[in-house]
Amino acid sequence: MQPYVKEKRSSPRINARLPVQFKDIQRPIETYTGSLTKDISEGGIRFASSEFLSIFTRLLVEVSVPSFSRAIKAISKVAWIQKIPRSSQYNVGLQFMDMTEEDKKHLASFIAKSPAPAVVTP
Repeated sequence: MQPYVKEKRSSPRINARLPVQFKDIQRPIETYTGSLTKDISEGGIRFASSEFLSIFTRLLVEVSVPSFSRAIKAISKVAWIQKIPRSSQYNVGLQFMDMTEEDKKHLASFIAKSPAPAVVTP
């Protein structure tokens, strides 16, 4: 049995497999790395990455959300990272730091229309 852990998120998450691209904002000439989200909220995303990302690293993130003509862009920071057991990949949790009001509205609308909140699994 796992001990009770208080949820720190202020926004509900939904399970969603959405294309996401990210790159370190300190390295502007670096190309984007792609993945799929595991879950998303108005406050951030979780996805798998084959590369280790240091805590607090700031990333430029682009998430492709259905029914929106372009990717939602956000400046985010790595809030946590966890090695996936028996894998060479990591689960990465990003917190959105800056996003346009238009992108915030589209993301909120997408989440509100989704069927159910996410069940938290590593």
